[in-house]
Amino acid sequence: MQTIELTAAKRGENTKGALRQLRLAGQIPAVVYGGQKDPQRLALDLKNFVRLLKGHGTNVLMNLKLDGGAEVVLVKDVQRDVLSHDVIHVDFQRISMTEKIEVNVPLVLSGDAPGVKVGGGIMEHILRNLRVRCLPTDIPDSIAVNVTALQINQGIKVKDLVLPSGVEGLNDKDSLVVNIVAPAEEETTTATAAAAAPGATEPEVIAKGKKPEEGEEAAAGAKAPAGGKAAPAAGKDAKAAPAAKK
Repeated sequence: MQTIELTAAKRGENTKGALRQLRLAGQIPAVVYGGQKDPQRLALDLKNFVRLLKGHGTNVLMNLKLDGGAEVVLVKDVQRDVLSHDVIHVDFQRISMTEKIEVNVPLVLSGDAPGVKVGGGIMEHILRNLRVRCLPTDIPDSIAVNVTALQINQGIKVKDLVLPSGVEGLNDKDSLVVNIVAPAEEETTTATAAAAAPGATEPEVIAKGKKPEEGEEAAAGAKAPAGGKAAPAAGKDAKAAPAAKK
């Protein structure tokens, strides 16, 4: 595994004012610990560290140069500003080249899944980093996950991964890494389905309006005699009964 050079300087006070001045000078605070040595506060050049981070990631071995000496370290944590996402602090861990360590390695999907390309399924990338244990020199940059055999409703678990020699996976063996699911069908509401069904009846409409006219009210209120028809309503349109002959 490649080892890159990183130069740091010791820093003193850890007050807010001192840290502010450090950042204004284009540097970031850091700390290195482990290896049966006392923790040491450091100062790093921000632009240089960001460039190395973008080019190599966090799993690269770094030869940390400090006060004329050097020691091999790994990045353990990178703290970023909540709003700007700028790097504001870095933790380094001293490591031994003969002792195994635990790190997170990215899982990178490779190939085209027929369940997506042909079957129209949806690929879910569930586990994106694998926790592994290995010697520092065996740390892989990434682990490839071949999806070229996946159909709909098929997936790859941790136990299916092909790991490099000397690398041990620490995640649950039955954890899903990637899965192909069928496309979700559009849901149809009951009302829409009922309206589209043959012979569907229109909904009942209860009208709210003004009161009936006088003549209509009278007609509605007239009661029919027993065994007969209702009497005609009186009104302007009603015909007068013929006069009786003398």
